[in-house]
Amino acid sequence: MRNLNRRHFLVTGLAAAGAAAVPGTAFADPAPLDADAASRALRGNPFTLGVASGDPDHTGFVLWTRLALTPMAEDGMGGMPPRPFQVRWQVYADEHARRVVRAGVATAAPAWGHSVHVEVDGLRPDREYWYRFRTGSHVSPLGRTRTAPHPTRFGSPLAMAFVSCAQFEHGYFTAYRRLAEERPDLVLHLGDYQYEYTKNTYVIPGGNVRHHEGPETETLANYRQRHAQYKADADLQAAHAAAPWLVVWDDHELDNNWADEIPEKPEVPQPNFRQRREAAFRAYYENMPLRRTSIPRGLDMQLFRRVRWGRIATFHMLDTRQYRDDQGCGDGYRDCPEAADPKRSITGAGQEAWLLDGFRSSGAQWDILGQQVFFAQRDNNAGPAKVTSMDAWDGYVASRRRITQGWLDAGVRNPVVLTGDVHAHWASDLKLDYDDPTGPSVGSELVTSSITTGGDGKDSDPQSQPFLKINPHLRFYNNQRGYVMTKIDQGQMAADFKVVPRVQAPGAEVYTRATFVIEDRVPGVKQTYLRPLPPTLSAEPGLTIEETVRLETERP
Repeated sequence: MRNLNRRHFLVTGLAAAGAAAVPGTAFADPAPLDADAASRALRGNPFTLGVASGDPDHTGFVLWTRLALTPMAEDGMGGMPPRPFQVRWQVYADEHARRVVRAGVATAAPAWGHSVHVEVDGLRPDREYWYRFRTGSHVSPLGRTRTAPHPTRFGSPLAMAFVSCAQFEHGYFTAYRRLAEERPDLVLHLGDYQYEYTKNTYVIPGGNVRHHEGPETETLANYRQRHAQYKADADLQAAHAAAPWLVVWDDHELDNNWADEIPEKPEVPQPNFRQRREAAFRAYYENMPLRRTSIPRGLDMQLFRRVRWGRIATFHMLDTRQYRDDQGCGDGYRDCPEAADPKRSITGAGQEAWLLDGFRSSGAQWDILGQQVFFAQRDNNAGPAKVTSMDAWDGYVASRRRITQGWLDAGVRNPVVLTGDVHAHWASDLKLDYDDPTGPSVGSELVTSSITTGGDGKDSDPQSQPFLKINPHLRFYNNQRGYVMTKIDQGQMAADFKVVPRVQAPGAEVYTRATFVIEDRVPGVKQTYLRPLPPTLSAEPGLTIEETVRLETERP
């Protein structure tokens, strides 16, 4: 990347269909925000999808927006004329947008859905910045972002939140709004950012509170329209504008429980699944604040990557969908011999080698895996059978053991796995051998509930959850919607499990249901706070095994 120490700017815009890389153009001290004649001719606000930033390092970050006059246009083009538009951007050192420290021009091209990705560098480490875009007379909302600490410094304590599973139809994105109000330094989205179903397909008890527009997503136009519907939500826009994000997908960005080139239901002919995958990947890139290294190339998209936050943390962002073997024994919860096959992998050989190499080269205080599906063993059978989820790491036991052994062999100081997918809060100790409950803990896992998926949910005594009784390394469970807010310093990682009591109506407040701490060089989670249950709930039983499994696996 070009050195920008003389107030030059690296501007990335997509200029042509099928481009294999983002062309860069250098601009020096551009004029104040204005635009070309085509941009001035726009008759409405093109910034209806908001702004975002992502993938920060110690010198910069990615800025994102996508122009759309009519977000729900069926052709996926957001009502924009079929020509490129010049979009000016500025980065500020103050929240009043007075001190411009970087600026430039990018092209929003129709071939890429009029999206804009700007890679900014040359900034100071461990600093807050603000940014906005302009085209014609239209100015975007102001976004807040920040750079990471210098690689040789710990920096100030890191306030990091992580989220997952936001089914638009199941509720309002109140949790995103409450997250934005906390002004975190960094947000990780661990997948299921949007869902593929057409309306009245994935319905919660009592009925959905709002509906998807358009058919089930299969084409590029479908995926663009669906991303636009989500991005047009004001609560989601607030969360994106509040902090830089690190994003990875799970399954619903394409198709429920897909595995490599295999759809959820391989017995149902889907001759166009490869084209569907290509469309989903392209739309995902267009709508996320990702660097040029993630530009999709046909069927493939480089999403696993490493982001360093000074010396305090290294985030290993994983992709457990694109390279995995198909789920064993037909998927679902099974006592399945295929799960133990040493040849099977959830990451693929290349990503596994990359991750193990990252462990060996890491000097971070905390090595954090941002990924999709449950890592710890969760046996739902109290008898001799081992009945586990074939879609989770339980379905790829040898793969999990190799990675766990890898961080042990590398001497990783504090391994922590962050997870989404299962629509409930969990916390667990990680083991090398889960069949020996007395064996040492070798890591920690924190699992966030969904933003909305499953509807309101219900509180209960965590100790009434039968999974915790069968699996003593599982320490916490909560079936409400929300997110996890962490504070990370040299001595500990503290995780607040945040919940909103309702999502099927807007405006709920947020509170901390429980707090767990992971101490430096002490693998495993330790509860330091648990909010008391109201008397009306304390006597009620928690979810059964069957109800818990249904919550996380029920699909159309």
